[in-house]
Amino acid sequence: MAKPKTQMIVQPKVKWSAKEVKRQWPLLVWAGIFFAYGILFYYVPLAGWLMAFKNYKPKTGLLGSKWIGLDKFKFLFSDKNFLLDIRNTLAMGVLNLAATFIMAILFAILLNELKSKGGKRVVQTISYLPHFLSWIIVTGILHDALSSSGIINEILTKFHLIKMPINFFAETKYFWPIVAFANVWKETGWNAIIYLAAITSIDPNLYEAAEIDGAGRWAKIRHITLPSLRPTIMILLLMNIGWVLNAGFEVQYILGNGLVKRVSETIDIYTLTWGISQNDYSLGTAAGIFRSLVSIALILIANGIAKKTGETKLF
Repeated sequence: MAKPKTQMIVQPKVKWSAKEVKRQWPLLVWAGIFFAYGILFYYVPLAGWLMAFKNYKPKTGLLGSKWIGLDKFKFLFSDKNFLLDIRNTLAMGVLNLAATFIMAILFAILLNELKSKGGKRVVQTISYLPHFLSWIIVTGILHDALSSSGIINEILTKFHLIKMPINFFAETKYFWPIVAFANVWKETGWNAIIYLAAITSIDPNLYEAAEIDGAGRWAKIRHITLPSLRPTIMILLLMNIGWVLNAGFEVQYILGNGLVKRVSETIDIYTLTWGISQNDYSLGTAAGIFRSLVSIALILIANGIAKKTGETKLF
């Protein structure tokens, strides 16, 4: 018996006639607005990158400043403080990525396991709230909780875990974990939203079939929930890898002090110090360009690895 021929579905081409343009004009107007917004605020400012290759002075302007080539980049990589800031930024970026990424997945799975719909809504609402708090408020809460007379030291002292209160903001070994904890507490609930949405799209029949076969909660999570979340996890991981060097500015700047400066300063703080405080806009721009190029390279490398391993990729 001959196999039936499969027919390819060809999408009809849209002919942009005057009638079609007239019919679609609201969408075209909105598309034009967002296109212009992207050009104006994302591409036009890239002209400012010229400052990194010039000895920029506000008096002479961008075009009138003297061309110096790669001198600012050479200064960056000969500056021990900048190399130290790269280490700090990379370390805190990786730590923040790992902590927030894993906690968001775990929180979404655990929240999905709650049987009470009312309880689930309450927990969701409470977990979202820290995202809408400014870093000033978050760091203020952290500073009060971790101070010598704060609740953390009181609990540790009361249970005889420590003899004397710990000055968490005076010892370098505590600074990176504090930053990671702050990011986890603030963003876990918000980051879990997309995982919760992905979990709700899983076919309930899969769970019913697994339950008939005798699978418990852990088995269903391991063999159904996690594999179903895998494409979402890979896409978000690839996107977030590009933000590794964006370890933050507010937390490090507010909680940092002279005692922990060696581990608290990041590329953003370096850019602020030289670009604004020292009025060396060229050096600050060079540091920003370096961070942007590294971020692009990380995304390309991660996407290439995902492509070779057969995982879900960005492009």
